[in-house]
Amino acid sequence: MTDAPMTEQDRDQTIEAFHEAVNMAADELERWLDTDESRSVGQSDDGGESVGHASGRRIAELLRQDDAEHTDDDVAHMRKVVSYVRRHLAQPPSGDVRSSRWRYSLMNWGHDPVEDEN
Repeated sequence: MTDAPMTEQDRDQTIEAFHEAVNMAADELERWLDTDESRSVGQSDDGGESVGHASGRRIAELLRQDDAEHTDDDVAHMRKVVSYVRRHLAQPPSGDVRSSRWRYSLMNWGHDPVEDEN
C-alpha cells in the first residue's frame, strides 16, 4: 500500500505541530546532544548512536531551516518527532523527572518536559 501524497494542509499542520512539540532551540539541543546523559539513553540497531540521538541532530538542522525549505522527507521526520513526543509525554514516570531517562530521551527528540513547568 502506498502513502497518499501529503496535502499542503497536512504539511502545514505537521510543521506547526512540530514547532509546538519541539521546545528546545537548535543551539540548546546541540549542546544537550554533546552530553554523556544524552548518549546514555535510547535504542540503537547496531550498538552505535541511538535513534533518538540521531533524530536530535536532524531536528537541530530542521530548526535552522526556513519552513518553506523543508522537503517531504523532512516533514515526514517532523511527523515522527511529534508522534514520539506526544506518546512519551502521555507516559511520565512518577516522582522528580529532572534526572530521569524519560526526560533525557525526550530531550534527544527536542522536547524538555521540565520547560513545560516554567
